[in-house]
Amino acid sequence: MSAGCTGVILAGGQATRYGGLPKGLERVAGERVIDRVAAALAQTTDELLLIANDPAADSWLPGVRVERDVRPGLGSLGGILSGIVHAGRPALIVAWDMPFVPAGLLAALRELGERERADAAVPESGSRRGVEPLCAYYTPACVVPIERQLERDDLRVIGFYDDIRLARLDAERVRGFGDPAVLFMNINTPAERALAEQHASTTDGGRHRQEA
Repeated sequence: MSAGCTGVILAGGQATRYGGLPKGLERVAGERVIDRVAAALAQTTDELLLIANDPAADSWLPGVRVERDVRPGLGSLGGILSGIVHAGRPALIVAWDMPFVPAGLLAALRELGERERADAAVPESGSRRGVEPLCAYYTPACVVPIERQLERDDLRVIGFYDDIRLARLDAERVRGFGDPAVLFMNINTPAERALAEQHASTTDGGRHRQEA
């Protein structure tokens, strides 16, 4: 039986390329990116959790629990650790600046992780890492491997993957939900937000494709 799953929104980073502004509060197709992420997670998880250190974060998603990093200043890896620790159970973790992650893809990741009894399940992509660690399913079994990695001062976001049972949602299955370059795009700069607006004008970047 499933232990349940928490949808975690990671609102980390200093947004230096976005002038220090909270980039997840920017709008794509008239909707805040954070709301788009929350909506996709809400369809596939049992509760939502926001990981954010900004003092204003309590007002971003009324009714959603907000927690701070358990170990601040450790980048994306620290955010993943915080999401898993605060969830206290399996979690689907998505960065708050990814406007086109579809609920169907998240459901596929959760189903894969639960079926394979994996410690983590990640989608394959054409990124430099080959997978998308900030759009993935994690369980509490990842906490100790991440902490061991941090003890080595290693902040690589996938540095602990060799020490866990990892399931991969293959690239062909991922492409069934849309172009990975769009599905996993981040809004890091105003130029990228403008590009996202262009993608949103064509089937909303594929965000509403639920089946693969």
